[in-house]
Amino acid sequence: MPYWSLSAYLKQRVKSALNYVTQFEEAVAAQARKLGHHGVVCGHIHRAEIRDIDGILYCNDGDWVESRTALVEHFDGRLELLHWASDAVPARAVIPHPAPGVAA
Repeated sequence: MPYWSLSAYLKQRVKSALNYVTQFEEAVAAQARKLGHHGVVCGHIHRAEIRDIDGILYCNDGDWVESRTALVEHFDGRLELLHWASDAVPARAVIPHPAPGVAA
């Protein structure tokens, strides 16, 4: 069989995936701009970040399972990306209590 490099294969796959994610982020920002919005909040793509893409605020909350991140909005309108540090606060402290009349 001919020579085949696992390392080169994996690097290309990772590069392709990163290019796909970057293209998605840029397309979402472009659509937000087209619609006259100032920013966009996305999820599901597990790359948490807050950044400017050509004048559009791009926010991705990441995910709670792998990166353990969350996007929060403060009362003054600031957005912040939180990174969970498992040794900082017990898990039960971050579970919100349901609103009155809402089943848990």
